[in-house]
Amino acid sequence: MAAKKEQNENNNLSVEEAFAKIEEKIQALEKEDISLDDSFKEYQEGMTLLKHCHEMIESVEKKVQKIATDGSLEEFE
Repeated sequence: MAAKKEQNENNNLSVEEAFAKIEEKIQALEKEDISLDDSFKEYQEGMTLLKHCHEMIESVEKKVQKIATDGSLEEFE
């Protein structure tokens, strides 16, 4: 249930906020005194954030339009 709550919280993050949280996860993982359980938790949360970022970027890419040579707009593919 906690994973579902975390995922819902991640869905409300901007890409910039998600990348900032990923950076926090990396810093936590670099600590020498982190336990194996905590490192696994941080890694798992970081991967969830990365997936969220990938999905948001992919969504934006689908919306990007390019200007055709004749000046009309076409959907980005």
